[in-house]
Amino acid sequence: MKKSLNYALCYAILAMAGGVFYREFTRANAFDGVTALGKVHTHFFMLGMIVYLIIALFSRNFDLDSEKTFKVFRALYNTGVPVTGIMMGVRGVFEVLGTELSKGASAVIASIAGIGHILTAAGIILLLVTLKRCDAKSKVSQ
Repeated sequence: MKKSLNYALCYAILAMAGGVFYREFTRANAFDGVTALGKVHTHFFMLGMIVYLIIALFSRNFDLDSEKTFKVFRALYNTGVPVTGIMMGVRGVFEVLGTELSKGASAVIASIAGIGHILTAAGIILLLVTLKRCDAKSKVSQ
């Protein structure tokens, strides 16, 4: 549980930093449109902090750390979510600055963000598999 709460805290800090950066960067550049940069804040809050708070609640009833799938989840998820957030930030900075990206540069950003999304999705699936296994184990032991 302690590890999950620590991850939640880290993601909350990232979310707040993303929000402050978005606000100050757009203000400094007199930008008032919609940008991917504005979504970094909520992605880190929801995919990071909230998910880990929910995991902390589950860890009160299940020994998640003893499951191999949970360890793989943590590695994939904690790679995927930051990669996704960082690439949203990169795209957002270019949008705020009004920088026209080449098709190749845009494709690279989209590809790396896509890899982040794939890792995040794989992590979510592994988390659900882990929770199902733990639930089945708890029913057998009752």
